[in-house]
Amino acid sequence: MTEYFSEHLVPAHRQQLECTEILFRSGSGTQEVLVFKNPLFGTVLALDKVVQTTTGDEYVYHEMMTHVPILAHGAAESVLIIGGGDGGILRHTLMHPGVKRAVMVEIEPQVIDMTKKYMPSICGDAFENPKGKVIIDDGCKYVREAKEKFDVIIVDSTDPHGPGIVLFTPEFYADCKNCLKPGGVMVTQSGVPFSQPTTVQNCKRDLGKSFADVTFYMATIPTYISGQMALGWATDNSALRKIDVGLLTERLKAAGFGDKLSYYTPEVHKGAFAMPRYVEKLLEKSAKIHRAA
Repeated sequence: MTEYFSEHLVPAHRQQLECTEILFRSGSGTQEVLVFKNPLFGTVLALDKVVQTTTGDEYVYHEMMTHVPILAHGAAESVLIIGGGDGGILRHTLMHPGVKRAVMVEIEPQVIDMTKKYMPSICGDAFENPKGKVIIDDGCKYVREAKEKFDVIIVDSTDPHGPGIVLFTPEFYADCKNCLKPGGVMVTQSGVPFSQPTTVQNCKRDLGKSFADVTFYMATIPTYISGQMALGWATDNSALRKIDVGLLTERLKAAGFGDKLSYYTPEVHKGAFAMPRYVEKLLEKSAKIHRAA
């Protein structure tokens, strides 16, 4: 009998993925971890019954979370990654020759071990790269206590449920702001607007308490429920999201890895900030509610 993994992240929406082979299953540690094979998405990693990444479509999320802020910044030498235990964002960050130091703070070492063993194509040799440093710690605690400042902060969090909810608070965003150098930018996973509208609205509100320029850019990731994900963008330098395609093209060419990417292009980068009208209406409604309050 065929076994299926069932995801219930959104109460009114169930997603099922066929499991042709269970590679790893464990309820130990801070999270329940499941790694399995699927005919369409390849190897799938799920934490606490929610899909986190797959070898089939990981490139969309990792490329857009990484290259949009780094190429927009244009001179990033230091990058902080909160979460990201699969190593995908660390790998893409270290593709940039200008990045001299990348620090990844992951609370669950088991996730790193599982992806290195079962999904090595995602992390590549990132964990062995001397420019990268992996710290096993609570990301909230790290940014609250950190003395080092970064050009770019990338928050690769789980959804705002259970342990991951602390990475969606105004206090966490404020601590991240304090870890940014002047002119720096922070990006964060902010949910799927169609099925998680409140998450997107709350991110806009709470990021706005610390940053002058807050918006979202979009990426379509097949594995995630309802597909089109909002990636939060927060900075005090509004010019960063207005970089033209020509300059992005020059920066990508200088970085020397454009032909290795599967989703990101300078044109996609620019267009991602043009949000669908339903998302604009969602945020307009949220702004009216917050002003009235």
